[in-house]
Amino acid sequence: MTKEQILQAYQFRHACKEFDSGKPVSEDDFAFILETGRLSPSSFGFEPWRFVIAQNPDLRGKLLPVTWGAQRTLPTASHFIILLSRTAAGMLPLSEHIQHMMKDIQKLPEEVAVNKGAAFHRFLESDFCLLHNGRAMFEWASRQSYIALGNMMTAAALIGIDSCPIEGFDKTKVEELLEEEGILDRAQFGVSAMAAFGYRTSEPRKKTRRPTDEVVHWIQ
Repeated sequence: MTKEQILQAYQFRHACKEFDSGKPVSEDDFAFILETGRLSPSSFGFEPWRFVIAQNPDLRGKLLPVTWGAQRTLPTASHFIILLSRTAAGMLPLSEHIQHMMKDIQKLPEEVAVNKGAAFHRFLESDFCLLHNGRAMFEWASRQSYIALGNMMTAAALIGIDSCPIEGFDKTKVEELLEEEGILDRAQFGVSAMAAFGYRTSEPRKKTRRPTDEVVHWIQ
């Protein structure tokens, strides 16, 4: 794939507000999109995310009243992701998740895991001053999750599939609903964002972005 083709994909991608409900994304294509999210980088490699794929029509219907930013995407998207991020409880150095990541996933020797855990603790406590602020911890985890979200949307655009990132929802009410449905453990996860995928029904207006000299600052 050439640089020109990649930039064309970025030009193609836009926040699609309504999808062709009669044109589903193939199982293989969506698996590819999810895999790019799974393989995304995260701070310390701790992957503080979970992707909930909301395909059930009843669930989508229940979400609709509390997701004002998805009024047209929820009913029409081929696939709809609810992006979860770990709460502070799941991101503490001695938490089950962090220990699982170091020992079972990263397969670090015990001494290396202890040293990494200590470095992570210093990072949380003094470098970013997150350790004693639960909301800040969640937002930091969300920033990692947004890397995965961006990669999934770019991957979709590269194969001609549209997407729309969504923050237009009542976070508390969405989390309460997901908890009632047995989908969310609010002690361990919160909702960071949503994203819809499918095929557009109409062409968007021309993309607008600031010029490079307003965005990039070189220090020679």
